[in-house]
Amino acid sequence: MIGTTPWIILIVYILALLLIDFLVLHKKDKPTSVKKAIYETLFFVANALLFSAFIYWFYSNSLIDNIDGLNPSQAVVKYLTGYIIELSLSVDNLFVIAMIFAAFKTPTQYQHKLLFFGILGALIFRAILISIGLILIHKIEGMTIIFGLFLLFTALKMLKKEAEHTEFEEPKGIMKLFRFSKLIDGGKFITKINGKTVFTALFGALLTIEFTDLLFALDSIPAVFAVTTDPFIVYSSNIFAIMGLRSLYFFLSNMLEKFVYIKYSVFSILVFVSIKLITASWVKIPEWFSLLFIVVSLLIGIYISTINIKKTE
Repeated sequence: MIGTTPWIILIVYILALLLIDFLVLHKKDKPTSVKKAIYETLFFVANALLFSAFIYWFYSNSLIDNIDGLNPSQAVVKYLTGYIIELSLSVDNLFVIAMIFAAFKTPTQYQHKLLFFGILGALIFRAILISIGLILIHKIEGMTIIFGLFLLFTALKMLKKEAEHTEFEEPKGIMKLFRFSKLIDGGKFITKINGKTVFTALFGALLTIEFTDLLFALDSIPAVFAVTTDPFIVYSSNIFAIMGLRSLYFFLSNMLEKFVYIKYSVFSILVFVSIKLITASWVKIPEWFSLLFIVVSLLIGIYISTINIKKTE
């Protein structure tokens, strides 16, 4: 059982949170108020922080396959660093989700349902991508440099896209594989029109969310590899961040356009992480410094955005 117990606890913990979210917090399809979104965000953040105690317990009692030889304190710091990296890099995902809902004209009362099923998809797809990434790192020498260069390219591309104000476009290739209708039939994913079975616009939005989450995972997962290659820490920090992010969306959905400078915080974090990956074989950047840099970058972006909001009001 040694090595599998932490994974079982993690999966049970996550599924329990999802059941509470779906059956208690969102029992009926109703729009999420800002106040409720704040409480839900705090709930998921608190659980992510609480799980760090489990991390400490797992590593102090040798219940996990500790491939990097981490002591309990190091494991907790790496988990928290990975969690904050995933949260910060996924902020950009919130902007895309908002555009997806706008493009598919998704009513607010059904948005949580789509994000909930999006998390279920992320549980599976993130596990696959993390496994592939770890295999590449351990099998191919210099793979961290390739990941670092890819993240640097992503950062520069993101900055260019911001300068050009590129708009979201529906992924036409995906849409051609399914028979879609623009109809939203009471929150259903499949309906009948003139006797023919078709997918609703809600299903189209869900597919697009899953597809974009995969694209964002290609950036965020290599970034966490700069912190650790321990699969348990990488996966747990990823999933807890995604769960909190979906609740955070409803809190920020009406303010996303105002917090424009957070994107530059994300850019600086991507550049920092890419440099850390590229120089990993020669320079060891302390984990406390990585955590400090990420937190300070985010706080600066939020602070400058807040000042800009006050000036425009």
